[in-house]
Amino acid sequence: MIQVCLNGARGAADGAMVPLSPAALARSAADAVAAGAAEIHVHPKTPCGDDSLSPGVVGPALEAIRAVVSVPVGVTTGAWAEPDPARRVERVKSWTVLPDYASVNWHEEGAEAVAAALLDRGVGIEAGIWSGTDAARRFLASPLGPRVLRVLAEVTDPAQGAAEPTARALLAELGAAHGRPVLLHGEDDHAWPVLRLALALGLDTRVGLEDVLVLPDGQRAASNAQLVSAALGRA
Repeated sequence: MIQVCLNGARGAADGAMVPLSPAALARSAADAVAAGAAEIHVHPKTPCGDDSLSPGVVGPALEAIRAVVSVPVGVTTGAWAEPDPARRVERVKSWTVLPDYASVNWHEEGAEAVAAALLDRGVGIEAGIWSGTDAARRFLASPLGPRVLRVLAEVTDPAQGAAEPTARALLAELGAAHGRPVLLHGEDDHAWPVLRLALALGLDTRVGLEDVLVLPDGQRAASNAQLVSAALGRA
């Protein structure tokens, strides 16, 4: 399974191809699904381009995307969108339109409370496990671990040329990962090497403008759909 991550924390400065508004997210999602993406991960944005967990921002983004695609749609709950853990939980409880799943970064303060709030609302959880953090240890000790939808193994800190060893070390640290499926991905210079490793290992993976702005040959990507096509070997 290849998930498309439409925008991430990127903004207008990263290029006009990065979708920010609900309408732009919907267009990008539709094109990416047509190219072969099986799921969508999105960071809903305020009109100023900031990530937000507000129901007034999350709802319109989800509704716009679901109007044009029928695949599962997930959102972030990253601490940068709402730094206060208690407030993050309140935001989740206030959502009027629910995503199919949401990513929870397990190294962040308040991760367990956010995950519990999501489960209470029937929202699936992608357990974000970043390399170079204590997230794997915390996740493996968590009573909520067996209840997550999947583990999002994220290679975030490798040294130059060390993407594959870092990815393998993270997978080894996760071990059986509470028996949950694993989606492995990297970022920027490490995105394509980690994606190729994930495919070779038979793991789910993801690609999109959140993770990488260029194609495997180094050319600037024109769209999320182009990145998905490249990941599937169709470009």
